[in-house]
Amino acid sequence: MWRVQALIVQNGNAYEEGLREFWEPIKAYWQERSPENADKLRPFFTLETTKWQYTNGVRNPEAISPDNWNMDQLFLDRSGNVEIQLALFYSYGTNPPLYPQWQEYFRKYQPPTLIVWGKNDYIFPADGAYPYQRDLNDVEFHLLDTGHFALEEEGEAIANHITQFLTSRLQLVPA
Repeated sequence: MWRVQALIVQNGNAYEEGLREFWEPIKAYWQERSPENADKLRPFFTLETTKWQYTNGVRNPEAISPDNWNMDQLFLDRSGNVEIQLALFYSYGTNPPLYPQWQEYFRKYQPPTLIVWGKNDYIFPADGAYPYQRDLNDVEFHLLDTGHFALEEEGEAIANHITQFLTSRLQLVPA
């Protein structure tokens, strides 16, 4: 029996198509880890950008709790954390070279896969959701009218998709 019985992907990238405009300054940092390229990333850690991550692409920004970005920002503003975030951005550069291996895993093992993705996500655009369908045969695919943090606006719908998917694919009985 396989240890991985199914995949649930929510705005999670495994394809070059999903690394668009948002990633350009980060890609430059991967190529040259210089103070100049790091300085271009520092605005990513401001309250304005943190709020934007939660509200960009959503149908009703007023419905998203400010607690989300305020709590995130509280932790982002801790002493030394910007350097930690820059290190994480740099480390993420090791993922794209592994994408072909991940895709080979999909093709070889064909795990049933649920895709629930915010179609208005600027960070991981929907362009990165579609390629899963070329490597996987059993894909349930949902593009939701929301942004990057899809659970904030579509949490109930996503939970329902997950329950239905796991119940139908793995013969689980809902609690």
